[in-house]
Amino acid sequence: MSAAGAGPATAPDPDDAAFLARAVELAVQNVAAGGGPFGALIVGSDGAILAEGQNRVTRDLDPTAHAEVVAIRAACRAIGDFSLAGATLYTSCEPCPLCLSAALWARVDRVVFAADRDDAARGGFDDREFYELFEQPRSMWRIPIDSRRTPDAAAPFDAWLAYGARTDY
Repeated sequence: MSAAGAGPATAPDPDDAAFLARAVELAVQNVAAGGGPFGALIVGSDGAILAEGQNRVTRDLDPTAHAEVVAIRAACRAIGDFSLAGATLYTSCEPCPLCLSAALWARVDRVVFAADRDDAARGGFDDREFYELFEQPRSMWRIPIDSRRTPDAAAPFDAWLAYGARTDY
């Protein structure tokens, strides 16, 4: 990971360059098609590409349709599971907090990116605002995040725990 990221650096994978080149190619193609400059792919532990994604925010009118999220969704559908354990997420740019969270929830083993947050900021996609926001107390956020506990607030979790056929994740 870069100095901006956290965690130990891993040994370079000989396929990293090829997969990153594909992620960048997807991003450039998406720009030509009127989309955002982001591309991503999920590669399984066997080295096969499970899915690819391009930023679809403006096309789909979906603020969560980032390339990484699109690729994660497609990969999960392709393998028939919500866990991508053993897989690697390759992306044309350092994942924003949304995409990094999606990668963590999907349990990918590794995230590899080409451009960093400074490159994204130069292009008008400055995720620093979000990273900085998460470092502040919620009371300082521009959008109120309020807790209004209701008497039945825990009912969904009680139902979940009581449901014997649940799929834990």
